[in-house]
Amino acid sequence: MTDLSKIVVSTRVRLARNIEGYVFPLRLQGEKHAREIVRLVTSGLSRVDGFQDDQFKVYYMSAISDGEAQMLMENHLISPNLIKNKRISAAVINNDESISIMINEEDHLREQCILKGMELETAYHTMAQIDARLSNSMKFAFDEQLGYLTACPTNLGTGLRASVMAFLPALTINGLMPKIYRSISRLGLTLRGVYGEGSEAEGYMYQISNEVTLGVTEREILKQVSDVVTKVAELEEAERLNIKKGDSSLDVKDGCLRALGVLTSCAKLSTNELLKLSASVKFGACLGYINIPDVSAIDDLVVKMRPANINAAAGKELSSLARDEYRADYVTKHIKQMMQGGN
Repeated sequence: MTDLSKIVVSTRVRLARNIEGYVFPLRLQGEKHAREIVRLVTSGLSRVDGFQDDQFKVYYMSAISDGEAQMLMENHLISPNLIKNKRISAAVINNDESISIMINEEDHLREQCILKGMELETAYHTMAQIDARLSNSMKFAFDEQLGYLTACPTNLGTGLRASVMAFLPALTINGLMPKIYRSISRLGLTLRGVYGEGSEAEGYMYQISNEVTLGVTEREILKQVSDVVTKVAELEEAERLNIKKGDSSLDVKDGCLRALGVLTSCAKLSTNELLKLSASVKFGACLGYINIPDVSAIDDLVVKMRPANINAAAGKELSSLARDEYRADYVTKHIKQMMQGGN
């Protein structure tokens, strides 16, 4: 059986909803209606079983700094579009940052749950519970034939987007990703980069998600995404074995160990260098060339070392060079700890 822990990074389930009686966010003229929508959402959350008011924090995009907004985006809690709509938009995020509800992005609500690993069922159950309670507090725009009404036609129907972030270095190195993309597209799914639509695949990371939401049930969407991710993971695992047994094995091992050498002895490190080198180190750990038992710790490290997160950790706005120095010192220390069994 395929070890998904070294391939699947995270799971996201997102529901798109709009409130009856209000125009879509792109046509909202004033802040009055926007704030009414925020109040409806926060009031509705207080009625969700198992969720207390103090578990959620409201972030008005117009009231937070650009750095804080960037940090939320780096942590995949909000989208670039939410920041663009900062005059009317907000986000409600729970304490452990597994649940994020974007308000007045493209739709009135973008409810999402993000969990580590392959957790489609758990993420869906969490969002279904919250969505059901919210629907008791407000009336969602719904049509008997079209389902939930959304700003973009591609979200009509269930409004459900199920996404899995996968680490696919072997398929990428061996030039098989174009074939994977075509196969997935024929099934009505899509392959995107780290930050979703329009973004590039960084560090061999790809989002696999459903494209179709109309004419299918939520359960059918979850099963299709799960089946495709499992198949892609099997192909990735097979290609990893081919690399280890093939003529390129020594070159790949050398590249992984060289990347490790840089990350554990550098004096400055840019974001792009970290993305590239950490992906090689993670691949080396997956192939058994490098002793890092918990490869997910590398993913966490990369997120922590994004520019806005570094500024937040330092407690001030650092220059690009200062961030590169901070990143190098932090990464060197933590990679060594990972190899010794620490965090």
